[in-house]
Amino acid sequence: MITLSTTAPEFDDTLQPYSTIRHGLTMTNCDSEPVKTPGCIQAHGALLVLRTADLRILQVSDNVRALLGQPVDELLGQLISVVIGEPGQRRLLAMLASEPTHCNPLHLLTLPTLVDASSVLAVTVHTVDDVIILEFEPTGRDNGDQPDYYALVKKTVDKLQTAGSLRQLCDNVAKDVRDLTGLDRVMVYKFHADGHGEVLAESRRADLSSWLGLHYPAEDIPKPAREIFTKTWIRPVPDVSAELAELVPLLNPDTGKPLDMTHCALRGVSIMYTEYLRNMGVGAALTMAIRYDDQLWGLIACHHYAGAHPVFHKVRAACELLAQVVSLQHRAAENKEHLAYRLEIDNVHRALLAAAAREGGLVSLVNGKPSLLQGIEAGGVALFYFDRWWRIGDTPTEDQLDGLGDWLRNEVFPTRARPLYATDRLANEHATAAAFANIASGMLAVPVALHGRELILWFRPETIHTVNWGGDPNDKPRVLGPNGPRLTPRRSFELFTESVKQQSLPWRPVELEAAAELRLLAAELVDGRVAKRVTSHGDLVRSNEELDAFAYVASHDLKEPLRSIHQYAHQLLEDATPVEGDNRHKLDSLVRLTLRMDSLLDSLLHFSRAGGDDLSIELVDLNELLAEAVDFIGSRTTDVKSEVVVPRRLPTVECDRIRCRQILVNLLSNALKYTDASTKRVEVGTILPTELHDRPRCPPGAEAQAIYYVADNGIGIQAKHFEQVFKLFKRLHVQESYGGGAGAGLTIVRKLVEQQGGQIWVDSLAGKGATFYFTLPGKARPAP
Repeated sequence: MITLSTTAPEFDDTLQPYSTIRHGLTMTNCDSEPVKTPGCIQAHGALLVLRTADLRILQVSDNVRALLGQPVDELLGQLISVVIGEPGQRRLLAMLASEPTHCNPLHLLTLPTLVDASSVLAVTVHTVDDVIILEFEPTGRDNGDQPDYYALVKKTVDKLQTAGSLRQLCDNVAKDVRDLTGLDRVMVYKFHADGHGEVLAESRRADLSSWLGLHYPAEDIPKPAREIFTKTWIRPVPDVSAELAELVPLLNPDTGKPLDMTHCALRGVSIMYTEYLRNMGVGAALTMAIRYDDQLWGLIACHHYAGAHPVFHKVRAACELLAQVVSLQHRAAENKEHLAYRLEIDNVHRALLAAAAREGGLVSLVNGKPSLLQGIEAGGVALFYFDRWWRIGDTPTEDQLDGLGDWLRNEVFPTRARPLYATDRLANEHATAAAFANIASGMLAVPVALHGRELILWFRPETIHTVNWGGDPNDKPRVLGPNGPRLTPRRSFELFTESVKQQSLPWRPVELEAAAELRLLAAELVDGRVAKRVTSHGDLVRSNEELDAFAYVASHDLKEPLRSIHQYAHQLLEDATPVEGDNRHKLDSLVRLTLRMDSLLDSLLHFSRAGGDDLSIELVDLNELLAEAVDFIGSRTTDVKSEVVVPRRLPTVECDRIRCRQILVNLLSNALKYTDASTKRVEVGTILPTELHDRPRCPPGAEAQAIYYVADNGIGIQAKHFEQVFKLFKRLHVQESYGGGAGAGLTIVRKLVEQQGGQIWVDSLAGKGATFYFTLPGKARPAP
């Protein structure tokens, strides 16, 4: 973005020992439960906490006698070798020295179990907060007939990488995780923007009812649980009804702090969670995170109904890998769907603009075939053009549209850096919209020009779609437990239908991008038509209009296949299947060449339009013109370290508004492009004839005129190239440098300046920035 300047308390786990076993029933808000420090573990395994400095045991789970054969009192303070032996201790030291164990559980060794002669204890190790955590879990003995987990995972990864859509990817992962784990139901669960979840895919036992498409309230997965899934990938609960084993002592005797068990597979389960699962008849559960960057996008939730179901370490490792692959691939799958939609929108919009150019105005955007309703998905579209509303589909009345238009022009757009407004709850922001929420609960709006009155508005109706909730999201009763009242999960899991009032489907980012691009293209067309209406006389003007229309049609007809080629090539580069070697080089070249051709078409179009002689001289406030130019440049850049500075207000001058704005747009674009500075600074100003001490060297005839300038802190230009930079298709750098370019921008600027009787020149030092000066012979009125 370019800036234009003129000058509820949570449980404090440090205050007291906490244990889910002792204190879990006192919680009155599940969002305050200390999930990462429960003070206990699931009792099918055992846990030891060691001091890093000397490997002595600081804390143990109180069930160690049953699994390890030694009582708590005999283990505390002892070296870990009393449990895993001297060879095991040496192996532990070697792993700590060579492997990334911080917050990363790794398999250490196996031990014989005292419980079942047919199985062994799998021992994992990780470090956190200067302690070492060892977990001991019973696991089936490897007798040689276990499945090849590597082959299973590789097969699934191949399918995920080639998924053609998000739905296909989710279906694949649900089926393959169920095959891998043997659990009764596997769901892929996506979080919506308001926090509630939706089941996107499932694989289930044949006799179970389908939960596909069901929605669940955000409260079903409390905030602490969501946060912990941003740090760990997998959460096993092999027996929902099993006992918990408490740590002894509850606090680390060295630090007085509770143990952070975020990454422990045995971490004690929340009372709220186990009761929630039992209410659904679930006997065992396994949950995996799906992330996007550091945010939780969704979950892979697995349920088993036929009692306990252990998922051993090797299977969990395979599942964890799949969760990481899904986290990498789901965005690519979504992007494929978005690309197809964006191509469809772009095709419609380009056809509309070509028709508008042929017919001489924007009315065909709503009255033609296709219309704007065939582009961005909406229930209705309204266009304000030629001081009236043109409508298609379901829209508010003209009086209601007048109110919306005034509100957007006077209150909304003046406060926004980007001239675009979108909401799916219009009545919340514009109270009178409640009267027509049934047809316009959502609105996407763009102004066609920064200071004009033209608007394009898309509307979406109220989504009185019924959301199928898995139970009533408001039904969360309090019951009296042994230690007082507490919240319990919802008791009912019948379908609950909630009508969403005064809310539409949300606008997707791809739709906002398409609307912003349509606005820029329509603005160029409108500005050209306004200029022609001022001087439209006789056959010459009609001929120019036909030539202009042909240029637009030719440009858009060429750009449409060109951009499709670019987008498909870009998609191939980002496809899940890696493209290597010579093929990748060819695709990179194809993307680069399409961008170059697109830039060349733009430059040729602007150059041909600059050749007309239909000057429209009027008094123009250069401050307003600069704001429009910055708006055009800002819509095409995401650079947040660029600033256009005006030392003092610019004058009002007699000139051609459209040509002068194009001059500023081209000069600003070059100033922001040709620079290596981390912070881009462009100064736009004027030097009046009376300010002799500030006047630069100038060509003959410019001495007594007001001089306007655009100065940057860029790479500069050597003196020997001062004239060459104004020649058509003459570049001082290779095509790929500084964002490319066709080499026509400064040629167009000179042509536009000279058409108005002015002159343009440059002064610069290589590496020190450049200043472009130009004159406009029309009378300048200094700003007050």
